Amino acid sequence: MSVVGFDLGNESCIVAVARQRGIDVVLNEESKRETPAIVCFGDKQRFIGTAGSASSTMNPKNSISQIKRLLGRKFSDPELQNDLAVFPFRVTEGPDGFPLVRVRFLGEERTFTPTQLLAMVLSNLKGIAEGNLNAAVVDCCIGIPVYFSDLQRRAVLDAATIAGLRPLRLFHETTATALAYGIYKTDLPEHDQLNVAFVDVGHASMQVSIVGYKKGQLKMLSHAYDRSLGGRDFDEALFKHFAAKFKEEYKIDVYQNARACLRLRVACEKLKKVLSANPEAPLNIECLMDEKDVRGFIKREEFEQISAPVLERVKGPLEKALAEAGLTTENVHFVEVVGSGSRVPAIIKIITGFFGKEPRRTMNASECVARGCALQCAILSPTFKVREFQVNDGFPFSIVLSWKSDSQNSAPQHTVVFPKGNAIPSVKALTFYRSSTFEVDVLYVDTGDSQIQQKISTYTIGPFQPSKGEKAKLKVKIRLNIHGIVTVDSAMMLEEDVEVPVSSVNEALKDATRMDTDDAPSDPSGTDVNMQEPKSADTTEGGATAAENGAQDPEEKSVPMETDAKVEPSKKKVKKISVPVNELVYGALPAAELEKAVEKEYEMALQDRVMEETKEKKNAVEAYVYDMRNKLYDKYNDFVTPEEKEALIARLQEVEDWLYEDGEDETKGVYIAKLEELKKIGDPIEARYKEWTERGSAVDQLVYCINSFREAALSNDQKFEHIDISEKQKVINECSEAENWLRERKQQQDALPKFANPVLLVSDLKKKAETLDRFCKPIMTKPKPAPKPQTPPPQTPPRLLGSKWTRTSLRILLRPQHSWVHLLRFRLNSPVAMFGRW
Repeated sequence: MSVVGFDLGNESCIVAVARQRGIDVVLNEESKRETPAIVCFGDKQRFIGTAGSASSTMNPKNSISQIKRLLGRKFSDPELQNDLAVFPFRVTEGPDGFPLVRVRFLGEERTFTPTQLLAMVLSNLKGIAEGNLNAAVVDCCIGIPVYFSDLQRRAVLDAATIAGLRPLRLFHETTATALAYGIYKTDLPEHDQLNVAFVDVGHASMQVSIVGYKKGQLKMLSHAYDRSLGGRDFDEALFKHFAAKFKEEYKIDVYQNARACLRLRVACEKLKKVLSANPEAPLNIECLMDEKDVRGFIKREEFEQISAPVLERVKGPLEKALAEAGLTTENVHFVEVVGSGSRVPAIIKIITGFFGKEPRRTMNASECVARGCALQCAILSPTFKVREFQVNDGFPFSIVLSWKSDSQNSAPQHTVVFPKGNAIPSVKALTFYRSSTFEVDVLYVDTGDSQIQQKISTYTIGPFQPSKGEKAKLKVKIRLNIHGIVTVDSAMMLEEDVEVPVSSVNEALKDATRMDTDDAPSDPSGTDVNMQEPKSADTTEGGATAAENGAQDPEEKSVPMETDAKVEPSKKKVKKISVPVNELVYGALPAAELEKAVEKEYEMALQDRVMEETKEKKNAVEAYVYDMRNKLYDKYNDFVTPEEKEALIARLQEVEDWLYEDGEDETKGVYIAKLEELKKIGDPIEARYKEWTERGSAVDQLVYCINSFREAALSNDQKFEHIDISEKQKVINECSEAENWLRERKQQQDALPKFANPVLLVSDLKKKAETLDRFCKPIMTKPKPAPKPQTPPPQTPPRLLGSKWTRTSLRILLRPQHSWVHLLRFRLNSPVAMFGRW
């Protein structure tokens, strides 16, 4: 199972993977840690990531970047219109009011949705991860800005589906940063909360979060953001400054040339980075426009002056985050800055002045989000065992449910289901009393952001048929899932049957358990909010009850039981009936369109793969032409006749000319055929050279094999004494035969020139050595026969010879604890022999 985290930045993306030793940021095909989030459409294929970035300068109108700014937003959005004025590519309004990107691809004009473009970027990132892991990547965790709306979150999930990914979680970038910071901390307090402020200034947005840490957990205290305050705004300030300066000095208007605009913006971005570390910096661009070289110079003080309108907005998110957390600057213990735009000294100065403490850079400013996403994926995955660390994330907006009562001309009723800061994920249940099908709207309220569309979705609940003509009691379950998307999961109609007498306390307990089961469904990660009709069923105009109008009552309780009372209690059975729920999400991609997008992406990916393979074959033909021509004048010169050499060189030149003329744009099969045609001529030359270089070592190997076996057969060594003489003679004969064959063939080969086909092949030499080894080795390595086991003679007591014994000998012999074997080892002083025959 893959454990991968993707940081989808506005300008660049980063891929992190979990391994046994920790989290690693993987390198792309150019061995870089950051991959540009850009898609460039060519005449025959797409160029994504690093390849797209290389092609964007030459093809700016078909190079799509900053895709996150287009995602899930209306074309009429004022903020989007400001972005479109800067983009070099063409964007129009689609039939549904959302933007469509128009490009020229495969020789015709085509349109793509931002979701499709994001899917292309994700496909490229998926390929980078798979190339690094050498395994398929499906499960992942994707980082998103905290300000993403419900529609934008759904668009990211749709893009992941098109790319063949299955996100385990859409993770807030601020929370990912907090997780990457806190999970490695071993000194977090157990009781007192450690408050840390994270300021993330990215390429296009600024996000601020305040997080409370305790041992083994983190809690998001507040979120704040400015979706249009980032590093690109400083680039834009420099761009406008130098565009006006060059128009005055060099009489050129870069706004009239898309390529000149792109080059100047790239130069201004580099200039901003130089100014972050130096008090002044020059700007030089060759042939910017109308074949004019331009030069500029700026100091850091001047840069901060022209960027003053941008810097004035930095304090807003800081103040809002601190106010929502209910803290003061003294309560914030540390301030961490991350993001590519946080390196601007003026921003650090503002943050330092606001919090009264110097910001720290504990983490890698560009990689912390990707690492946090990979950690979250590892936590959710069963593949890795991660240190226990609880992430208590909060939803940045308030979610309201709105509906109309059964009575006509009544005002819509609403209730806040998920307040701002509600835990993610969470589940709640509402109880309605209705007589027919009704609709429920899901809305954002009090977002403080005019760019967020208020209405999220509408759910139609029904049809259903209440019994006895009364209003049906319906329990509706609303879920805020792990991705931050609100859905109405299900609706159940509850019907009470006829009362059933209970004869014993045990039956009452059993029924009470059944009633508890019938309560609103709960979720371990959320809470239930049951809307229930009060005991005094006061009706409003039109016959609607208070619960119908949105009154929230305490949680539903089971019927009380008096176990000590003599009167037998009674219970009612509740029958659950599932009610259909139809969803309508405003602006979401329909399921049929999603399937078409998946098929379209597959076709384009196949086209890209075919073109890449075609390029490889074309490059192989070109490489063969250059390589063979060089070798014919060098090491192949002696192995080819002058006529063959001249003919082959002419053929190679002909193929080279064809490659740059008629063969510039051919199919994969044509290049394969052309390469095989050249190899048919060149392979025999290469084979003769290879035979000549390898023949010497092969001959030496065979000679060594012959001499080794012959010496062993003629040797008088004891380890070969057990081998029969006839067998040894066979080895000698086989060695002599191989030696004669080698001598004869070698004489024939030495008589031939190098350009002639060899008669003594390396393969024949190796085969002869293997044959000789296979024949002689079993004979010469034949093991010695095992010696026959000798049976020991029967043990008899010794017969004494002679009559003169020393006193010592007799004493030892007569001792019961000594056997006669010990007497054998005893050396007697007497010259008389002790033992006779055995």
